[in-house]
Amino acid sequence: MDRFRMIFQYFQSNSESVMNGICGLLALASVKMYTSFDFSCPCLPHYNVAYGLGIMFVPPIILFLCGLILNRQSLVMLEEWRRPAGRRKKDLAVIRYMCSSIMQRAMVAPVVWMVVTLLDGKCLICAFSGSVDPEKFVGFANVSTVQVQQLLAKVPCKDDELVRNNTSRKAVSRYLRCWSQAVGWSILLILIIAAFLARWLRPCFNQATLLQARHWSNYIDIEQKIFEETCCEHSRLFAHKCILHFFESMRQEIKLHSFNLPREGEEAEGEEDLLRGITDQDQVNKLLKTWYYEKPPLDVSQAHQR
Repeated sequence: MDRFRMIFQYFQSNSESVMNGICGLLALASVKMYTSFDFSCPCLPHYNVAYGLGIMFVPPIILFLCGLILNRQSLVMLEEWRRPAGRRKKDLAVIRYMCSSIMQRAMVAPVVWMVVTLLDGKCLICAFSGSVDPEKFVGFANVSTVQVQQLLAKVPCKDDELVRNNTSRKAVSRYLRCWSQAVGWSILLILIIAAFLARWLRPCFNQATLLQARHWSNYIDIEQKIFEETCCEHSRLFAHKCILHFFESMRQEIKLHSFNLPREGEEAEGEEDLLRGITDQDQVNKLLKTWYYEKPPLDVSQAHQR
């Protein structure tokens, strides 16, 4: 039990590192999914675009949503954004910092999927083979317009009888693959340059504001965790007291059935009483409502004076 508690405390204190690890696993999973995926273009004029673009963009959307779901700070950020100000003001800089941090981590796996699909080229060949200008290729010179569209749609299917012996099929495929790889490498280069500039230009901005936003974003996350833990402990003790009162009220009936009921003073010694005077349902509801609408100000000087 102590080991699990230590692991849980480690995850709580290193939530940022854990989220980076989860994002890395999602990125590796996206690559594994694509390599194990059996890509089969329909090779039909009206379906190639939908299938190719669907494979290129739908999985990244799913991976992006998974990144948001797995990131605990997404819910914390939304709660902080939507909560009433109450006695504690809301800092928009902290919310922007949390949002940018969440988006950066959630975008890792979708970008990896996009770059891998573009470098492979199958999706772009399937989606845009029918959009190629046939006049650039000799093999489509003496073919009618309808047959040209059929042949271009069959370009991704190299085993199809219509394009198996067509000399221009490979030329169209190489042409689109080159464009796909060029776009993929361009996106990768832009992302690397953006990351480089963001890292090296960061010291040029106000570091005090950045440190404040990072500190209070961590505080909001940790505060929420501690409040949930305290609520769980209070719920456990509240349920314990209610059950003891129930058995106490049933003492006479239990005696008739020859059950031995422990006395009131036989509870475990040293158990910390976290009820804090909150002893009925209405008080608990009022406490939770007050916490949501009127969070206490971030000032512990009064507590130290006490």
